[in-house]
Amino acid sequence: MVDNNSYTVGWICALPVERVAAEAFLDETHDGPESMSAQDNSIYTLGRIGRHNVVINVLPDGEYGVSSATNAARDMVHTFPNLRIGLMVGIGGGVPSAHHDIRLGDVVVSATCDGAGGVVQYDFGKRVQGSRFRGRGSWDSGPCGLR
Repeated sequence: MVDNNSYTVGWICALPVERVAAEAFLDETHDGPESMSAQDNSIYTLGRIGRHNVVINVLPDGEYGVSSATNAARDMVHTFPNLRIGLMVGIGGGVPSAHHDIRLGDVVVSATCDGAGGVVQYDFGKRVQGSRFRGRGSWDSGPCGLR
């Protein structure tokens, strides 16, 4: 059994099908947690990807959104206190455009281009009547520790 303190990456999925895909990425699986926070009712999948010990969890069935994800992250941090990187990874939506029609099911890898960030924060954009979508934010590439 691997000590709870040795897990540094937390991966939260919104849907059970995303959890199945996340588990397929594990190079090895570990037994369940050695202990859990008294308020944590999650069922975790533990394992390793490369040199990273990873905790995988899925939101409760039928619960979506920021509040559910926040609760899942809070519980995960209480049970695995040395988490340093938190990911919410899933099948997501799409970013349709005339040049790059990104849709559900496409695999997208971040890369910066012409000073613009590599990850588009599409959910905080807006479309003004008669004009194209205007994003409000982007990030550079992911954390150095995951590269």
